[in-house]
Amino acid sequence: MKKSLLLSVCLIFATAIFAQDTTRKTIIDLSNRPKDHLLVQFGITNWAGKPDSLNAGGFSRSINAYFMFDFPFRTNPKLSMAVGLGVGTDNMLFKETYIGIKDNTPAIVFTDQSDTNHFKKTKLVTAYLEAPVEFRFSANPSTGEGFKMAFGVKVGTMLSAHTRSSTFQDKDDNLINDYVMKESSKRHFNKNRLVGTARFGYGHFTVFGSYQITQLFKDGSGPIVRPYTFGITLSGL
Repeated sequence: MKKSLLLSVCLIFATAIFAQDTTRKTIIDLSNRPKDHLLVQFGITNWAGKPDSLNAGGFSRSINAYFMFDFPFRTNPKLSMAVGLGVGTDNMLFKETYIGIKDNTPAIVFTDQSDTNHFKKTKLVTAYLEAPVEFRFSANPSTGEGFKMAFGVKVGTMLSAHTRSSTFQDKDDNLINDYVMKESSKRHFNKNRLVGTARFGYGHFTVFGSYQITQLFKDGSGPIVRPYTFGITLSGL
């Protein structure tokens, strides 16, 4: 009788320990969870709807940096919402083109100057203060490793817009003067923008794509174009 009772107690104790271990395995420890606070992005940029008459050329690029706050769902910690703030910049390159960013004209002018004196290359740079919002999925939220994806939007307001032209040449591309000219004005641009975003990847590295839903220029102040970007995101902290 005593042996049977002792055996029963041992079985109950073993079952309790096993159940406790099983419960522990199902609970995801998020105390040291990487929250991907910092996002740094490098991408290749172009304009959807860009007229063929625009002499775009060179490596047009975007560089973005955001600080994000991540809030996991209680019912499923693999899912979370993230909000943040940061700066996004687009650098669109043109060759042998004059961009009248400061001209007192109804619309910004892009003039092909390949048959006259011209700057070899001109860069149109726009910078925005942006507030990104993301819906995130992480396959392994306790470590930050594994597959990740995120969908969201960015709401931004323009900080600056300027051109940077370099290497002044004649029509035969002979050097006239090696100098840089900068001009700045926001008058032709939409001051606010809305951008759709998506990211997919593994661990701290993801590929991203973005598409500007709003037009780059005001109605009647330039071509109807919308910037889009593909690139790599480095996340951490």
